[in-house]
Amino acid sequence: MNHKSQLIAGALAAVAVAGCANLPSVAELNQITDQIVKASFRTEAHVNVERLTQTDDTNRLCGEADASGKPLDDKVAKAIEETNLKTIRWPSNGQFIGDWKRGEAIAQSGRGLTWTDNAQMANGGNCYNCHQIDKSEISYGTIGPSLYNYGKLRGVSDPNSAAAKPIVEYTWGKIWNAKAYNACSNMPRAGHMGILTEAQVRDVVGLLLDPKSPVNQ
Repeated sequence: MNHKSQLIAGALAAVAVAGCANLPSVAELNQITDQIVKASFRTEAHVNVERLTQTDDTNRLCGEADASGKPLDDKVAKAIEETNLKTIRWPSNGQFIGDWKRGEAIAQSGRGLTWTDNAQMANGGNCYNCHQIDKSEISYGTIGPSLYNYGKLRGVSDPNSAAAKPIVEYTWGKIWNAKAYNACSNMPRAGHMGILTEAQVRDVVGLLLDPKSPVNQ
């Protein structure tokens, strides 16, 4: 164990000894976390360790609320949602619905964003890690709600119709930046953080809303 690791271990031991009566403050937890990140992670290939730092106010405020065990103040949560809503980039060509087949491949793929991945490869959405999407898929996570029949349950028979516009725009926005609708959502901000491109978001929206997609069968 190197010197830095020993310091961190000592800090964590001190927290444990202090017991529940003297829990560390959020600032102290942030300091310990920063020390752990600096001691345990490094920049490798095209992946920068700075990705782990809480420079984003949204993540910082949500993380601090989680560490304190208290929910965000309603006004703060509303402000976070309004700030993130402004970051949503709507489709540059006006087309929200893409190819559901490509969308399915994106949902299935968990590749990308690690140092062992080719920096030039397209990232996957890893959607099945948290959601059921296609009824025939036997392996999926349950952190998020089932998305099976997503469009069908919302009455979307023609995603290009004026009647479908509100749910189409919501679906796009939710994928682009989920925190625009739920301040401390666990869902990755796929478009906002550059995980998925605009074209990929379009295809995932197609997967969820195209009546021909297996999602809606």
